[in-house]
Amino acid sequence: MGMPVAPELPQYSEENVLLFLLVTVGFEELALAHIMNAEGEKIQAAVAAFESDRLVTIRDLMDVNNNVSETLKRVIQKEILLDFKVDDIKELLERR
Repeated sequence: MGMPVAPELPQYSEENVLLFLLVTVGFEELALAHIMNAEGEKIQAAVAAFESDRLVTIRDLMDVNNNVSETLKRVIQKEILLDFKVDDIKELLERR
């Protein structure tokens, strides 16, 4: 999958800048979705390896779980920041 391409801003009007900021939120959300998907695949692979007796221990599964948990905590933190960003953009749009 290629990198998303942000639309070019023909003018730097306030409205165009605010719309561009909303586009950046969308790109960040897409990146977070990819991270969450990768973490799910990581868990699936670990469980499949455990079930097929590939020398994966319960401790290994717990380590994978802890790693995924920490990653998802960071994703949640980023989601909160993105929510603040959207709220700020909406507030600026409403003032217009």
